[in-house]
Amino acid sequence: MALSVVASYRFRQHFAVLANQAYMWCTDFDPQDHVLMGDLNAKREIIPTSERCITLKDTFQTEKGTVVKEKLVQLDPDQLCWVAIHLSGPNRCSRFIYTISAEKDGSSLEFRANHIEYQNLTQKQTEQLTKQLRKHDADVWALLAKAMKKELRT
Repeated sequence: MALSVVASYRFRQHFAVLANQAYMWCTDFDPQDHVLMGDLNAKREIIPTSERCITLKDTFQTEKGTVVKEKLVQLDPDQLCWVAIHLSGPNRCSRFIYTISAEKDGSSLEFRANHIEYQNLTQKQTEQLTKQLRKHDADVWALLAKAMKKELRT
């Protein structure tokens, strides 16, 4: 068994708004973002680094105590995409790529994840973890899509 495993997965989420609107909404990071994602106990600090780069410092309360994750977010508004790389926390070096594309009836997000888990896992455990992570992230983005539609359609 390896010392760490990579759970790679992807999915698409439809948005009922134009691609540019979706990109602007998704990348307008806010301390209350976790509330929209259904996590009332998390806190977010946004640290601007440059015009197209920020650091997100997310603090979560878990059964095992406080977990802090710092993520470097590189924005590419010309391509309607952004990349988040975990700099610290239990999944450091994990990478997430987000790309917005136009559709006839709105837009969609393509979410691609390379989640690094620092555990010795069997192939079956890795497959189960990947399935759980994909479902969790897809569920979170479904919540965000509803919040986006509500906020931008009013």
